[in-house]
Amino acid sequence: MIEGKVIRINGPIIKATGLGGSGLYDVVEIGEKRLIGEIIRLEGDTATIQIYEENTGMRVGESAWSLERPLSVHLGPGLLGEIYDGIQRPLAEIKKTAGSFIPPGIKTPPLSMNKKWHFQPTCKAGDPIAPGAIVGEVQESPTILNKIVVFPTTRPSKVEWVATEGDYTIGETILKMAGGVEMSMSHYWPARKPRPYIEKMGMDEPLITGQRVIDVFFPISRGGTSAIPGGFGTGKTMTQHALAKWCDADIIVYIGCGERGNEMTDVLTEFPKIQDPRTGKSLMERTVLIANTSNMPVAAREVSIYTGITLAEYFRDMGYDVAVMADSTSRWAEALRELSGRLEEMPADEGFPAYLPTRLAEFYERAGKVKALGDRTGSISVIGAVSPPGGDFSEPVTQHTKRFIRCFWALDRELANARHYPAISWIDSYSEYAEEIKPWWEKVNPFWSGVREKALDLLKREQRLSQIVKLIGPDALPDNQRLILLIAEMVKNGFLQQSAFDDIDMFSVPEKQVRILKIIMDFYDRALAIVQLGAPLLKIRELSCQDRIIRAKSTIPNDRLAGLDEVEALMTQEMDELERSYSR
Repeated sequence: MIEGKVIRINGPIIKATGLGGSGLYDVVEIGEKRLIGEIIRLEGDTATIQIYEENTGMRVGESAWSLERPLSVHLGPGLLGEIYDGIQRPLAEIKKTAGSFIPPGIKTPPLSMNKKWHFQPTCKAGDPIAPGAIVGEVQESPTILNKIVVFPTTRPSKVEWVATEGDYTIGETILKMAGGVEMSMSHYWPARKPRPYIEKMGMDEPLITGQRVIDVFFPISRGGTSAIPGGFGTGKTMTQHALAKWCDADIIVYIGCGERGNEMTDVLTEFPKIQDPRTGKSLMERTVLIANTSNMPVAAREVSIYTGITLAEYFRDMGYDVAVMADSTSRWAEALRELSGRLEEMPADEGFPAYLPTRLAEFYERAGKVKALGDRTGSISVIGAVSPPGGDFSEPVTQHTKRFIRCFWALDRELANARHYPAISWIDSYSEYAEEIKPWWEKVNPFWSGVREKALDLLKREQRLSQIVKLIGPDALPDNQRLILLIAEMVKNGFLQQSAFDDIDMFSVPEKQVRILKIIMDFYDRALAIVQLGAPLLKIRELSCQDRIIRAKSTIPNDRLAGLDEVEALMTQEMDELERSYSR
């Protein structure tokens, strides 16, 4: 431990002398209350420190102690179901001991050091051992098995002794290796340092979300990156809630980074009540929450996304698929801007630091599907919300984010105002994963790619026609163009719009998603042929199958897809009758 003295205070940015022997990003404790901070700049004997706690009342001349280790995340059994702040302090434990507000300097261990976990060894004395090898298992929750893996930087060795099956705390030794190296069920890992893996793998499998506009139109791969930009009130947080509940990831890490306190309160109160559709139990049994609201210290907001992604990497290395929800990266970027200003750095676009793109890249590049140490496959999918001021997608955070993500779900204010949810614009959104996951979808339904491209093209044509309609009215259009407007409305109402409050419609299985869209596109093909025979569009509108098709999303359950065969049969019957009457 190296001791120094505070010589300057500028909000959360502190300068201290006498810490020249420390390393960059080493943890520092400052003042009588031992406030936690981190060295972010070293100039000779002087260290610049960002404080992660409220430092009102701190005075020049107080002591600063470098702990000579980087800011690290404590990893082990007991993470699931917990709610942490940005530097991994358990908020529930703090509330028990200190009340509703976090007092400066409080030290609460992230994981319980007294709780005993039932350890089941998976190796024996004499077995070879290498980084990432599984040496035991702990049933952390009813649905998640915590696999105790060898520390990533351990040298290959042999097991000298392993604990028998039984109950142990996370601090007790459960394994000894040749050479005297001991191992417990937990370890620390630097938050800003990516955990190693063998190789990154191709992302040829989608992360199924149950949301039709995402899965069919703008899919994300398992291990992919996506952004949800949108102005205030367009539904970013609610979309992430739906994804957290329904996506087929094994673990959810939800990072509330700089959001308003009332929004984060909704998350903290709702998530424990949400029933996990996969198990019927609480969603919290496979979720870790990081709550760092806008009224918490700004420096802790900056580090919170690194804490979250490190937790995700820990579970990825066990072979799990993890989904990280970062809400919102704009608030994180604003924290960077404030800290950069206090460091008197040269600002770039809109006052953001010049290294904003680098920091965004460092975060999103930690996503991916990998072959982890120990030869297991795991993935981290990152879905970051972006909050551009006034919904302006040309601002720096949105533009730089687009450079590092491959899936862009742009939220549209007009759709949100029209109560069309999810309010994802089919004009401004895109996904670069569609070609990679095409083989997977075509095993589900060989028509996926064709109907997807056809529907997207039709919606773009409808947008151009809508501009004409605003000028001259719909009656000036020929029937084949008015049919495009009709089918586009069917796609919007019967496919894209999805109710989170409807027991049937809140989630669609992949087969149902493609079947509904294909029926609508088949309706268009048959209707266009009949209109070209001379039938008025009014006759198409009068068909009863049209309403059945639109309501299929909420009337046909996921496990009774035979109902779609009935809808298709009704459409074929009515179209055949109409075609015969005009083909004579």
